[in-house]
Amino acid sequence: MTINESLRLIAGVMILVSLYLATNFSINWLWFTAFIGVNLLQSSFTKWCPMMAVLKKLGVKS
Repeated sequence: MTINESLRLIAGVMILVSLYLATNFSINWLWFTAFIGVNLLQSSFTKWCPMMAVLKKLGVKS
């Protein structure tokens, strides 16, 4: 699995988890969903994402 595939997997899982938490515990978890969305937007313009740096350090191949 490459960095891009890993990044998409992590983003998708985090969005689903935050939606689950928002529906079952507190609506405030939607702020986390919004944070993920904003991060995805900025990474589309800047071509940089903090999670990609983490994945590179963990040894995920490019």
